[in-house]
Amino acid sequence: MNPTAELVFRILAGAICLAAVVALLIRTLKRSDDPARLVFKWLLTAGVIGFMAWKVAPMVAEGGYGGAFGGIPLAAVCGLALAIIWRHSIAGVIAKPFGALYDGGDVPPEPAPAYSVAQARRKQAKYLQAVAEIRKQLDQFPNDLEGHMLLAQIQAEDLKDLPGAEITVHRFCAQPGHAPRNIVFALYSLADWHLQIGQDREAAKRALDKVIELLPDSEFSLSAAQRIAHLTSREMLLEAHDPRKLALTEGDQHLGLLQSTDHLKPPESDPTQAAAEYVKHLEQHPLDTEAREKLAVIYAGHYGRLDLAAAELEQLITQPNQPARLVVHWLNLLADLQIQAGTDYDTVRQTIERIIELYPNLAAAELARNRLAHLKLELKAKDKNQAVKLGTYEQNIGLRMGKR
Repeated sequence: MNPTAELVFRILAGAICLAAVVALLIRTLKRSDDPARLVFKWLLTAGVIGFMAWKVAPMVAEGGYGGAFGGIPLAAVCGLALAIIWRHSIAGVIAKPFGALYDGGDVPPEPAPAYSVAQARRKQAKYLQAVAEIRKQLDQFPNDLEGHMLLAQIQAEDLKDLPGAEITVHRFCAQPGHAPRNIVFALYSLADWHLQIGQDREAAKRALDKVIELLPDSEFSLSAAQRIAHLTSREMLLEAHDPRKLALTEGDQHLGLLQSTDHLKPPESDPTQAAAEYVKHLEQHPLDTEAREKLAVIYAGHYGRLDLAAAELEQLITQPNQPARLVVHWLNLLADLQIQAGTDYDTVRQTIERIIELYPNLAAAELARNRLAHLKLELKAKDKNQAVKLGTYEQNIGLRMGKR
């Protein structure tokens, strides 16, 4: 390399190094809590290093007694001076990794929306100002669940603007990337507002139908169908909002003197009528698990038709996307009905073993194993509790004289 090229190379290398040092100093200065103090430390450091280069380095380079008894002690003093100047920074560098385990270090917190101002405006009954504050936050964080639901809540509960709340909720649900549970929460809240504030059953049903539309063939769609099946009628909603006055009749003044109070008991529900109502209800809402379970119990207990009860429960058990806790409950219920009907041990055992086969890693499998271990005792206890038909005996047997 010729001298000119070597000189250019050195100048470029020096310029790059100088630029890197300057950039590092500027960045450090911007991140410093006390820039003036930091600049003062740099000036002191430059003075100490300059003194070492001017006075100490030549003495050490000469060697001999001057270097041994003059240069080395002066270098140690300069090093001590630098340690005193930068002692807090050095301690910070050592302690920073450990402190970062508790306070996060210098990592800036993730930006998050703040609704404290909006909440304060809402408590002051300044609802439009609260809405404006929420919209400011949603402009920066358009996918925030809390902001959308707070806005919809103010619109529905405070401003009585259910159409506006419905638009807010649907706009949130139309955004991509939201978790299914958040979508269900938003639409369920909308349905509750329609029922509680607007007494509008059809609008609530539309909100629940939206869950089935957005999340088909899922646990959430089954839950929404269950809620639709049990929606309160419009007449009952209006009655709850403006309850009717009930006329109470005067009770029996001689209740304590009556020989029997059986006639005062409310009439027992008719299982036959209840079964007919459940069948009619299931024709309209076939996914209503609660009604189908009650119908199965009536089939087994009142009609003695375990086959019909098992068919209803099997329809629930084999329904796709049912929660594990419900499937386990229905299998245990089927086993209970089989025991009550006097089914043999092997059939009941197979029913309980299905829990272990379906959910081997859940706690329900261990409970099923425990039940299998005591199943024979459970069957024997059922046999002992069977009602025994007694013969007809003399009514006054307790009053007869002893044998002569």
